[in-house]
Amino acid sequence: MGSVLSYESAGGRRYRVMYRTPDHRQTTKRGFKTKREAELYLATVETNKARGEYIDASAARVTIASLGVEWLANQTHLKPSSLRPLEIAWRLQVEPRWGRVPVGDVRHSDVQAWVTSLSAGRSATTVLRAFGVLAGILDIAVKDRRVPVNVARGSRLPRKVPRAHRYLTHQQVHDLAYASGKHEALVLLLAYTGLRWGEVIALRVRDVDFTRRRLAISENAVEVGPATIVGTPKSHKRRSVPFPAFLIDALAGAAAGKEPNDLLFSGRFGEHMKRATRGQRTWFKSALDRAGLEPMTVHDLRHTAASLAVSAGANVKAVQRMLGHASAAMTLDVYADLFDDDLDAVAEALDGAARRSVERSHLAERPSSVMRRPVSAANVLS
Repeated sequence: MGSVLSYESAGGRRYRVMYRTPDHRQTTKRGFKTKREAELYLATVETNKARGEYIDASAARVTIASLGVEWLANQTHLKPSSLRPLEIAWRLQVEPRWGRVPVGDVRHSDVQAWVTSLSAGRSATTVLRAFGVLAGILDIAVKDRRVPVNVARGSRLPRKVPRAHRYLTHQQVHDLAYASGKHEALVLLLAYTGLRWGEVIALRVRDVDFTRRRLAISENAVEVGPATIVGTPKSHKRRSVPFPAFLIDALAGAAAGKEPNDLLFSGRFGEHMKRATRGQRTWFKSALDRAGLEPMTVHDLRHTAASLAVSAGANVKAVQRMLGHASAAMTLDVYADLFDDDLDAVAEALDGAARRSVERSHLAERPSSVMRRPVSAANVLS
């Protein structure tokens, strides 16, 4: 049990509290103006110790900058392409505002004011990423028992507005591919397989199975600053993706004269290709102009592949496997609009099946007002 002792100061009598921390270190807290204040503080300390909720005041004095460096260093589970945006958010938004602030001095109202200020001139994605970095650092502070709660949680955050998907028709895909010149096979492959850009530029000749018409997706190439980092696909899972027979000749042309380990699509010197939409004028943007198409991104060809697959009769599970989504639920979340027509198809299929079944059964011998009566708004309202 701790104790409360008085002492004289320049401002008069003051009180200090002496107690032992859970690890048995002797600690003193000074400056209480009344004995009652000191006793209440001591009671709170002893209660928190008994509940296992004790927070060492000195631990809360470490700055956000110190914890931030440690937090970033521990994000080893992230791929370089995912880590780099967090490092940028830390350097540009988080550290300038919070770096020198002791973790115990961070207040919810201050975090909310910061979020509101950021939201005034930056995209929701930028704000959410910066907030995520600060909140992640404070989560570690809670786990390290530097602060009792994460005061950033519960802040009002901006909402990301989903970008409308662009879907091309078969004719538009082929027009774009033709307008792409030497990149024709690349455009067709993207639009009919749904590969991510990083996956398609990481393909090697050995990954193409012309007999089974399958692509072995095992690598993903991502630009991180000036470098290209090759790792596993986004889901960390290898997959086999089918391609239509009409692509065989185009892919064979892309592979002609290359060794099995060579990149199927590459730059002038055999290196990984750069993003097709980087810069004001690129081969992809020029091809869009020549094909008479509105501006779009290479990733829209992935959306197009999903659209063409669904219109061809592919179910959600097949589309999920083709795109490499973690689950069919994710595919439905991303492409719910593509499956709207399936609802009408289900109703029509059930209607046809019911009519055929009833006509063949003994029920057909009995009058059925439900099956024989035409449906109209008047019937429903009567």
